[in-house]
Amino acid sequence: MTGTTQPEFSRLVPLARLGAEPFRQEIRASDAERAALARRFDLPALDRLCAAVELVRHGKDMFLLRAAFAAEFAQSCVVTLDPVGGTVSEEFTLLYGPPEVEAEGGRTVEDEVAFEPLVGNAIDVGEAVAQQFSLALPPFPRSPGASLEAETAPADENRPIAAALSRLVDRRGGRVR
Repeated sequence: MTGTTQPEFSRLVPLARLGAEPFRQEIRASDAERAALARRFDLPALDRLCAAVELVRHGKDMFLLRAAFAAEFAQSCVVTLDPVGGTVSEEFTLLYGPPEVEAEGGRTVEDEVAFEPLVGNAIDVGEAVAQQFSLALPPFPRSPGASLEAETAPADENRPIAAALSRLVDRRGGRVR
């Protein structure tokens, strides 16, 4: 792959802009960005995605991102494929630094903080929020009342194998070995 595509919800913060004081910003996805993210995450709708982010410099080339985001969306029910509305709000922390720092294991923040290698001279806080949003989506959304239980059809006498299996199950009290 020769070209790179721009993330749908890109908010680049140049590293040169980060000084001793924390950098804070509120970001909100536009209509077009939400539509593109909905396609990316296979959502019928993404009605809102906003976040408050804070970047703090830790030494010469380490940066800590703290963010809180909120979203309103619709997913497809795993049973009926009907839209299922949802909301999520979460906080996360990421540590950015040179790739070799992760390889050396020279981390200075608790292990529960995920490490992201720095690529280029900016941190894309919008893409970080989009990725964390995708991780927060319910994995198996279900419409209220949707059931995965299959209805048992009566044995068809024209199908001898089905009828024989049905009788066998009946004899064992519904147990199959």
